[in-house]
Amino acid sequence: MKNISFKSVEGSVTAPQGFQAAGVFCDIKRLGTGKGSDKGQKRDLALIVSDAPAAVAGAFTTNQVCAAPVKWCAAQVKRGRARAVVVNSGNANACTGRQGLRDAEAMAEYTAAALSSSAHKIAAGDVLVASTGRIGVALPWPTSRRNSPGRRPAPSLSDNAHHAAEAIMTSDTRSKEIAVEFQLGDKIARLGGICKGAGMIQPGMSPTGQRPALRSLHATMLCFLTTDAALDPKTLQPR
Repeated sequence: MKNISFKSVEGSVTAPQGFQAAGVFCDIKRLGTGKGSDKGQKRDLALIVSDAPAAVAGAFTTNQVCAAPVKWCAAQVKRGRARAVVVNSGNANACTGRQGLRDAEAMAEYTAAALSSSAHKIAAGDVLVASTGRIGVALPWPTSRRNSPGRRPAPSLSDNAHHAAEAIMTSDTRSKEIAVEFQLGDKIARLGGICKGAGMIQPGMSPTGQRPALRSLHATMLCFLTTDAALDPKTLQPR
């Protein structure tokens, strides 16, 4: 790896072949941040889609109190394959009890149905879910469902990685996105990512959400990476 040189390219999560993204306004950021809060029409729902089943890996907070989407994703990542990630900002769907778990699963189910066609069916387990924003408030799910990218006419699923990066922001002062191109054997591969996060105190993450014996510190954030390099899930998954 030390001899690999990286070249910056445009497109972040859509730079690798086979990935699309979108970011839209669904009113979650306004309704999900409390009575009297009106942030206007800022993008608050992001979608990243792989054209084909993709190898998947993840790391999750080790906090004993974690949001419903974390529990959903930690279980689904064990399967090693996924097709899409749907992310909302403005509401963390955390400390929301059984309703929060139902809402996280409903987000996955609805996104899977919206992305499925008569020829290609996508299961809810193929969709990963993330939420960020205010804690302890139920997700305004009917609003997000009504305005989700899957409900919009084409070309809502376009090379709109920048819109997706904007849609996952909360207290961030700017969007964070990157993509690089590099030689891998006799092929050219690409790696892209978007992330958000600020101001977390002594967080830790692990592949299962369980605290490791020797705890290393990480910045808790939402971070999504895509690549067109052919990698096995076991290679991707941190130990």
